[in-house]
This record gives sequence, structure tokens and C-alpha cells, in this order.
Amino acid sequence: MDRPLRTTLEQLINTRTNRREAVKGILAAGGAMTAIWCMPELSVAGPGDAGSIEPEAIEDQGVGFKELAHVCETGDASEVASIGVTEGYNTQVFIRWGDPVVAGATKMDLLRPDPKDQEKQFGYNNDFIAYLPIQRGSDNSRHGILCVNHEYTHPELMFPGITYDDKLETRSDEQVRIELAAHGHSVLEIRQDDDQAWHVVPDSPLNRRFTLNTEFEISGPAAGHPRMQTEQDPSGKRVVGTISNCSGGVTPWGTVLSGEENIQYYFHGEIGETTEVENLKRMSIDGTGDYSFFRLDNRFDLGSTPNEPNRFGWVVEIDPYDPNRPAVKRTALGRFRHEGAATALNHDGRVVVYSGDDERFEYLYKFVSSQKYDPHHLEKNRDLLDEGVLYVAKFNADDSVKWLPLVYGAGPLTWKNGFFSQADVLIETRRAADFLGATPMDRPEDVEEHPMTHNVFVVLSNNVERTEDQLDPANPRPVNNHGHIIELNIPQVAGKPDHAATDHGWSMFLKAGQLEQDDAWYQGQKPDTWLSCPDNITFDNQGRLWIATDGFQKASGVLDGIYACEVAGPRRALTKQFFHVPTGAELCGPCFTPDNSTLFVAIQHPGEYSTFDEPSTRWPNEPTSNLPPQPSVVAITRTGGGPISG
Repeated sequence: MDRPLRTTLEQLINTRTNRREAVKGILAAGGAMTAIWCMPELSVAGPGDAGSIEPEAIEDQGVGFKELAHVCETGDASEVASIGVTEGYNTQVFIRWGDPVVAGATKMDLLRPDPKDQEKQFGYNNDFIAYLPIQRGSDNSRHGILCVNHEYTHPELMFPGITYDDKLETRSDEQVRIELAAHGHSVLEIRQDDDQAWHVVPDSPLNRRFTLNTEFEISGPAAGHPRMQTEQDPSGKRVVGTISNCSGGVTPWGTVLSGEENIQYYFHGEIGETTEVENLKRMSIDGTGDYSFFRLDNRFDLGSTPNEPNRFGWVVEIDPYDPNRPAVKRTALGRFRHEGAATALNHDGRVVVYSGDDERFEYLYKFVSSQKYDPHHLEKNRDLLDEGVLYVAKFNADDSVKWLPLVYGAGPLTWKNGFFSQADVLIETRRAADFLGATPMDRPEDVEEHPMTHNVFVVLSNNVERTEDQLDPANPRPVNNHGHIIELNIPQVAGKPDHAATDHGWSMFLKAGQLEQDDAWYQGQKPDTWLSCPDNITFDNQGRLWIATDGFQKASGVLDGIYACEVAGPRRALTKQFFHVPTGAELCGPCFTPDNSTLFVAIQHPGEYSTFDEPSTRWPNEPTSNLPPQPSVVAITRTGGGPISG
């Protein structure tokens, strides 16, 4: 599905200036934040500065937990097959695939699942998690709403008699219907008891499921365009379903953004017979997907509905507080493989949404709204993400980044190159970015704003296909097995962040891998537990960075997990492992309650590369049971209470 690099920066990696920048982070929280923290001056060091820090001078401070040692896939069978957390913490399997969500739902019989029941039950492969206090805008950390993406399905783990190689042919129609219902998103009202245990509030009117059978609105510049119209929806303004919902974000007005990512796996047919051949190719859609949905629904048959793929690959906005308000696909944010959609408030009140396109040699984007966020009038923010400018990033050899506007009629984005409207630019965002000369990155995944400094952290997961002649300052390693994280240095205006700036600096935060073997860099000292393949990230309310990994087991034989580190001072970027997942799984969607007393994490695809009949783990079920593994959300709390990391 991946393809070779199309354009690169000049080969200036060797001329990159080795310099140290001092960033005086903003200590007063902005936007809707209600607290002020004190931090040391942030030292944003480059790899060349690493030698200035003596390892013996660095004390074990800040990240207040004992490191958890790596667990290798060849280790103790019981340890490999389960989760693990460092000492002093408790784990609760809060909700798992098939648990009831909406009113009247029952718990799934894993040996005899039912597609109608799955419409009301927790979906498969939970990914992004958002916790929102039960009162919009409050900081309630014991009663809230949990929003969870369901990215994709593994039929060979869900149903007996199916293998990875024959799953396309052997699925029954009923199993396909279960998969259709297992995609999407769950909204759950939740409470914490005095014993720290979390529970779903049964039959809450807020509890909802969004699936591939749910209708969504389409808004923004591409809504109603002929390329968005189908026989089922001649208006081009309504679409059934959301697919491959990966990471996401939360807006200042309390709605949730959900990014549609790997849409290429869902469509079948001969692309040469469609009117969208080049568009389909640029989105890596070749008509040989992994799903059998086309057998039951011609929306996924390219010969019948060539425009249907244009209706996926967007960011969906959901209001978890209003069950009567339909979810909306916001086309102004562009169409590509959205890993997420992280929001930030600009100094002038405009809203900025950052998103990575998660494929090798793809791009980093940000959207800047035209109108300002109004904290006093909720309705004024309802369609704030429909008008604005989408930008793509170009990284330069002088440690600067330039944001290039994707605007119809500007530069090469005209009819001469096949763009006849802003809708065309957004439907073919990738191709438009190609023409602007954006920097192809090593799989841009999560992008998040630091809550105090307002700098933006960009995760590049890995790229084993990059060669020596394709290197650039922001992607400095060939055959990048382990990935890296970049920090964007956001300028300030009157002490507030200017996320709308089109020129500013950046620096390397860390290069993952083993220090002695992989050209890794963690600011001068090997961390106690090195990491590989960073994916989702979050910050706690002390400004520490928490990094989830996806692919560590494949790259190095170590189970994936979550790591924490400081972003400032002598232990900047020195990571400690806190928690690990079972064999075959990845950790997704780390999310804290506002007081940091609970960390929610998503355990996705436990037992991957095995089958229902011969699973490599049965987690979270007993290993002696006959039940398959279940993707689940785990709640982590500190023994005796208090913040996760003091």
C-alpha cells in the first residue's frame, strides 16, 4: 500500500546547524485551562548538544514511579499473555468488546455473537479515548463521559474457523454484519466509586454507538459537491458510516473529533473502471481490501459507487453531551489518513487543528479557523470548523518549518493541475500537498500541544522504506525502524501562542531505539527503558509527556506499552516504562482525568497474528477459558489514590 518518495528537500542534512534554543514556556495556562504550573526553563537541545550533560549528574527525579522493565515476547508465558503495570498501581479492565453500551443492550455471547446486539454493544479494537467531565467545561474527575473510537476488526480473532489468509472468503454474511456494527465510536456515561472502580452508568441517555450503519452529516467546502454525490445520497451531504476511526481530539467547546484513517482497506473492484482512478491511487485504494462488506453493501463496490471513497477519510465531530445532535464530517480539515485531530487555541481566539497523515512519506497538516471561539455562546462554535485555511508543513534545513496554504487558485492548485474548486483541493488533499512541495515524513501519527509551553509535539512512528538519498533534517535516518518525535517551537504574541504562524522553529525531541545500536538520542543518557515506534501521546497536568508505542514487538521483540518523560531540564526525553500490553497488542489513546488520578488506556488487538482457534493470549479472559481475546479499555489508578505521577 505504501509507495516511494515523490519529492524531497535538498540534501542538506549534513549542513544542519547544531544549536541550542532557549524556549521560555508560557507558565500561565491558556484557553479553558484553570490552573497555573511552575516549570524550569525549557532547554530545547539538539542531538549535537547531548554530550554536554554528564549521565552521573542526572538524578532520578520528576517522573514519580519505578520503572517497569521490558517484557520480551519470548519471556514467561503468563507475563507475555497479560498486562503489567509498575508497582504501586492498580489496573481495572473497565470495558471490553461486546459489553453493553446503549439502553437495553445485553452482554455479548463471545461464542455466538449477534449483529443486531453488536449495534448496541462496545465495538472492536478500541483506539482513541477522550474523557469529558459530566458538566460541560467543569473539572469533575469522578463522573464524566468516555468517548472511544473503534478502528477496525480482526475476524480471525473474533470468529472460529477463520485464518488470516482465508478471512476474505470464509466470513459468513452474519459475521460481516457483526464487523460492520463493531466499527465506529462509543459514548459512555461513567462514574467512579469510592473504591476507585469505574462503571458505565447503565441506560444513560448519553450512551450511544456510532457504526458503519449510522448516518452522518457532511459539512464544509466539499459538502454537496458532485464528487461527493452517490445514488444513495444524491445531495452529497449525508453519508452512512464512519470507518477506521483512529485517534482524535477534543475541542474547546466540548465536542470530540474522530479521525478516519485507513480507508483503503474497505473498497473492492476494478479502479480502472471508475472516474476517480488517480484519486483512488493517491489514497492507496487499489480495490483489493481486507473486508467483505462489498458482498452485502454496494457502497463498498467501486464499480457501483466510484464516489463512495470520497466520503471517507475525513474528521468526524461528535457532541457527547447532546444525543440528539447528529455527528458531522468536517471537510474543511482535509481528506487523508487522519491519525488524529488535536485542537489548540490561537492567541486571537481562532482554533487550530493539527493532524498527521499516517502513511510512509506523507505529510503534517494544520487547519486554522476563520472565526474565533466564543466561550460564552456554544452555538456560535457549532460550525467553527467549516471555514478556514488548511496548511501543510515543509521542514527546512535551518531548523525552521513553513506552513503552505492549500487554497484553490493559489500557485499550482488550479484547473491546469486538475483542481476546479476548493472542494477538489480538499477531496485530493494529498495530491494538492504534492504540488506545494511539502516534506514527506516518517509516518506522522499523533500531534499534541503541550499544556503549558504550547509547543506542539509531532510523533513520527517509523519508516523502513526511507533510503540514504531521501534524508532530510526532519527525517534524518534511513530504514527508520524505531521512529522519532519532533517539537514545534510555537512563537508567542503578548504571551500567548501563535499557532497560526506560517514560519517558526522546530527541534528534535528524541530519536527512539537503542542508544548504542540505532542512532538513537535521548539527550545525553540512555533511558532506563528505551522505546521504539512511538504512536499516541498525551500530557499529564504537570506537563510530562506520556508516549504509547505501536510496533515495538515487531521491531525488537519487546511488548508495547506506555512511557513517561520530562520535556524540560536534564532528564528531558529520558523515558521510563509504566505499563505494558499483552502479546500481539498495541497501546492506544492514553487519556487522563483532569486531576490525573486515573489514566485510561486502550488495549487494541491482543493476540494479533494468531486466531480464535489458537490464540496467543486470551486476555482479558482467563487463560484456561475457551474465550477469544477482547480489545478493552483499562483504567489505571494509584494504590490509595492520588495522581498517577506525583
